[in-house]
Amino acid sequence: MNAPDTQPQPTSTPAATDTPETIPSASVFALPLADLSPADPFRWLARGWHDFRRCPKVGLFYGLCFFLMGHALWYVFRAAPAYVLALSAGFLLMGPFLCLGIYDASRACETGRRPSLRASLAAWRPTKGTMAIFAGVLLILEMLWGRASLVVFAVTFNTMPSTANLLQVLFSLDNLEFILTYTVVGAVFAGLIFVTSAISIPMILDRRVDAISAGLTSIRACLQNPGVMLLWGALITLTVLTAMLPWFLGLFVAGPVLGHATWHAYRGIVPAPV
Repeated sequence: MNAPDTQPQPTSTPAATDTPETIPSASVFALPLADLSPADPFRWLARGWHDFRRCPKVGLFYGLCFFLMGHALWYVFRAAPAYVLALSAGFLLMGPFLCLGIYDASRACETGRRPSLRASLAAWRPTKGTMAIFAGVLLILEMLWGRASLVVFAVTFNTMPSTANLLQVLFSLDNLEFILTYTVVGAVFAGLIFVTSAISIPMILDRRVDAISAGLTSIRACLQNPGVMLLWGALITLTVLTAMLPWFLGLFVAGPVLGHATWHAYRGIVPAPV
């Protein structure tokens, strides 16, 4: 008796899902990152200025938001000075999320599309869950910073100095220990926040990775290029502080230019999806 004809049945294989928009965490850790030079941060700023000039309406809208944030910070300084340093970081934390629309505009310029304010305002929607998780992590760091700042004030002063002579009291040489402690605490938390978020949000927008992968990639980039990323953080800080004078008017331009430049920083560090 002849054996029955048995043909091997084709096995179905799942379709590949590793697209640039859904990259698994393992591949993110193996993602090659660029080695930077000290000239790169200045190139990012120049490209940010170029993008701002290409879509000034989008930039000025977000510049207005930064301007209003600056005045809100000034109000907090007058009402609750103990919170001002930590809350300054809070506004700088909000900046990258506010810059989502600016990142979208830079991406549009990069791909030859016309930047649109309407499209930029909706840029957060595809990644809202991941962005919420990442914002929660940064909010925890912000709350810890705020608590640490209050502890430093409480240990140094019996009563809060009045706003009339606040700066004179805080920066008096008699309070040198307070100045050093407050600066060190601020530097530690600011460093943690910057290292974690330097390129995270543009990466989430561009590649749709999860919040942990984006944060770890940002940390990897800073550890791989510590000097250049320190220079980049210093340029951001100096630009923002300079733009606050007079009356935060410089934020109309400095805010969006830094947003565009951050997109180019991300693009210069992480290779473009293929």
